[in-house]
Amino acid sequence: MEIKESEIYTTAEMKEILKISQSTAMRMLKKGMIRAAKIGKQYRITGKELLRLISPKLEDKVGKMYNKGRQWVHEDVENNGGVKP
Repeated sequence: MEIKESEIYTTAEMKEILKISQSTAMRMLKKGMIRAAKIGKQYRITGKELLRLISPKLEDKVGKMYNKGRQWVHEDVENNGGVKP
């Protein structure tokens, strides 16, 4: 099953993708190991979150690039006397 980053998944779909039991899925959701939105009595999980669980190295790489980009912006602001270009 292909995980689409912009797709929204149910807990049943999450269990199937991760190959975990219902109790494990609920424990991970309640402890915050999986970030999800609770709508009514049901959880919804983004594909991006499932990809993060499966490949934390990928998220780390993206995070490093994002932080590097933020650093460039901050350096530009500092070098221009607080004025954004």
